[in-house]
Amino acid sequence: MEKQNDYMIRGTAGGGQVRAFIATTRDMAEYGRKVHRTTPVATAALGRLLTAGVMMGTMMKGDRDEITVRIDGDGPIRMVLVTADSHGTARGCVGNPNVLLPFKENGHLDVGGAIGKGSLKVIRDTGLKEPYVGEVNLVSGEIAEDLTYYFAASEQVPSAVSLGVLVDTDTTVRRAGGMILQMMPDAGDEIIDDLENTLKKLPSMTELLEAGKTPEDIFREVLGNWQPEILEKIPLSYRCNCSRERVERALISISAKDLRELIEEDKTIEVACQFCDKKYSFTVDDLKELGRRKLMGRVNVVDKN
Repeated sequence: MEKQNDYMIRGTAGGGQVRAFIATTRDMAEYGRKVHRTTPVATAALGRLLTAGVMMGTMMKGDRDEITVRIDGDGPIRMVLVTADSHGTARGCVGNPNVLLPFKENGHLDVGGAIGKGSLKVIRDTGLKEPYVGEVNLVSGEIAEDLTYYFAASEQVPSAVSLGVLVDTDTTVRRAGGMILQMMPDAGDEIIDDLENTLKKLPSMTELLEAGKTPEDIFREVLGNWQPEILEKIPLSYRCNCSRERVERALISISAKDLRELIEEDKTIEVACQFCDKKYSFTVDDLKELGRRKLMGRVNVVDKN
């Protein structure tokens, strides 16, 4: 995997009244574009959710915690999915990478039109028996507004979310990044009012990044009046944790009938990872061995009972 130089800063302001997550994610978004060969509007949708997901992942506490953010819509892209961990890595995919839509009247990519109406679901897996699941209806399909609504409605945390992906004329990602600002329960009216006024005047995320602003610059520009303090700088990267063993487990988990039909086709099959498109080949003998392991697993379960 190519080297990635993305990073995020985590900070607070106003003596802990506001917490901030601000990231530059151009390399992640570009890697996602290359892997999935997305059109510009699909690149923007995936890049935005990758940025949001990787920032939300760093909000998790446990070493093995993971978060999945999934958007399902009735638009032509159908689905956007991102999974991230607490260490600043994420992976993602879209339902239809070949979406083509005209630009909006303001010249921007029509991400909302690509997604359409639908829902946003957040699954937090902290190792407990049942993961936490929150779900809301989409507000606009533009992703940032939808996440702002999600934080308020599902997690009761007033937040401001800004996400941006600038696609160049050659369809590569030129800039990408995002910001999540969250009000803590003790946030006073003065800092809330000041932040609202600042955000109204603030250029878009892509405009800030295109002007050469770093996450640190944006942090100071937004919260400079409130003693901003950077707590941590976290490297970010697009990383998939797929392996042959994981694909084998997935094949073993399918029904015995489906596995038998694959064997009866009498040819090597190829399974591609949905997140990184890496290919895994399985011969007929491999499939027979997986069938044997599936059967043995059933026998062991019966023996234990």
